[in-house]
Amino acid sequence: MASGEANGESFDYVIVGAGAAGSILAARLAADPSVSVCVLEAGPRDRNPFIHIPAGFTKTLSDAAVTWQFKTEPNPNTHGRRIATPQGRVVGGSGSINGMIYNRGQPADYDQWAQLGNRGWGYQDVLPYFRRSERRIGFGDDAVRGRDGAIPVTDMDWMHEVSEAFIETCVAMGLKRNPDYNGGGQEGVGYFQRAIHKGRRISSAAAYLEPALRQGNVRLITGARATRVGFDLRRATGVHYVRSRGGAESRVTARREVILCSGTVNTARLLQVSGVGAPGLLQQLGVPVLHALPGVGENFIDHYAARAVMRARPEVVTLNELSRGPRLGLEVLRWAFGRPSILATTPSQVFMFTKSDPALDLPDLQCVFTPGSYKEGKHYVLDSYPGVTAGAWQHRPLSRGHVRAASTDPYDDPIVQPNYLDHPVDRRVMVAGMQFVRRLLNAPALKRYLEAETVPGPNVVTDDEMLDFCRRHGSTSYHLVGTARMGPSSDRMAVVDDALRVHGLERLRVVDASIMPTIPSANTYAATMMIAEKGADLIRAQ
Repeated sequence: MASGEANGESFDYVIVGAGAAGSILAARLAADPSVSVCVLEAGPRDRNPFIHIPAGFTKTLSDAAVTWQFKTEPNPNTHGRRIATPQGRVVGGSGSINGMIYNRGQPADYDQWAQLGNRGWGYQDVLPYFRRSERRIGFGDDAVRGRDGAIPVTDMDWMHEVSEAFIETCVAMGLKRNPDYNGGGQEGVGYFQRAIHKGRRISSAAAYLEPALRQGNVRLITGARATRVGFDLRRATGVHYVRSRGGAESRVTARREVILCSGTVNTARLLQVSGVGAPGLLQQLGVPVLHALPGVGENFIDHYAARAVMRARPEVVTLNELSRGPRLGLEVLRWAFGRPSILATTPSQVFMFTKSDPALDLPDLQCVFTPGSYKEGKHYVLDSYPGVTAGAWQHRPLSRGHVRAASTDPYDDPIVQPNYLDHPVDRRVMVAGMQFVRRLLNAPALKRYLEAETVPGPNVVTDDEMLDFCRRHGSTSYHLVGTARMGPSSDRMAVVDDALRVHGLERLRVVDASIMPTIPSANTYAATMMIAEKGADLIRAQ
């Protein structure tokens, strides 16, 4: 069904959020033609052309028309800075504006979820759901990789000679070349896999939701900001929403369940303004306590990243030069004719999954490389000189933050405090990762391409100086998880059980990245889609 008002209408399921998870969930539930689904999305339809051109993320990431322009709270570990943390506010959610990297993480990530008391969430349990969504095009073990799913996962088709030289340098320094980091063994170096096909971004909205809308039993309402979940005692009955600031409130009713797929920030906020959360916070907001659940908004986790930049030699043509003037025109033509082009590449080309300490059993660092460089303090604004970038972040940070509603007004941003680098282990691993990528960039084998380090620069030498640099210049990786943590009822800070039902309430579930009890050793897009696939089965089973 087309977008439109549904005030007072009743559906079997009401889903809040048409993002990476919500789009999949709507399609899977609506596969039964007797089922009706309403999807409320705060943003517009995904018709902005920059959404579908992969390189367009440089435009959409800062576009308030299609994003929530969240900022973190000041923190002494980031020198009091507020860090821009945009998230998708558009059909497709962050899957419509992200870097399109497909990275499942390590099997041990999900085994840990099971060890925390979440039955059915070990690696062997979730593997079928990774495979279900994936249409792997390229090398991979069919016992592990999916071939028939809706999301195409392809290999890089535009590469740069500096990227290949960088990989060779990594191999010479002890990393093994890994042809499929999603096949179960992550450690090594190679090119990223991505959700791009025939030069276009393929989001879960394009792959799942659009076909479902044509079936006739899914209603998508855009521009609808949820104000609260409606309850009859402790049973969720529907969702209230507005379509303009100060506008009249509308309501849709759920005959079976209300399902929150709003993302890590907005799911926590919506629960809180609906009366579900820590009593002290709800009292500050002037919200009656429907159900005391202190874990709502806590356990907030993100990957904190820093980067090093090298100026390339004048004769080396990097992304910086290819993105301007006649060279850019040629790249546009190549893209239009289906040829490999910078318009269909990802923000990072090369991955390195490695250990900050050789005594570790598993990699605890993700490092990346791209044959381009960005202006300091700018989001994806390319430098005026040829350059390359390598970055690093810790796979499994121990620092924990929080998300808290600032008011009951859905147009007021919530308080977002990730507490980056709060834990001493996080600081040590961050420094180790950055010193590692610096050594790689300054390796003799790359001297024929690179001439000088511009960031952090020659004045940053010691580990203490590097830590100070990371505090001053690090930023989000946009991998926000954890604020509706999954766990057993014996865990007083758990928000949902292992069937994704909100503890202590009826007919209310959360199906998005906020349920992750710990963060995967990966970009979070693939894991979020897996959660949606599994969540659909859990709901249908009931």
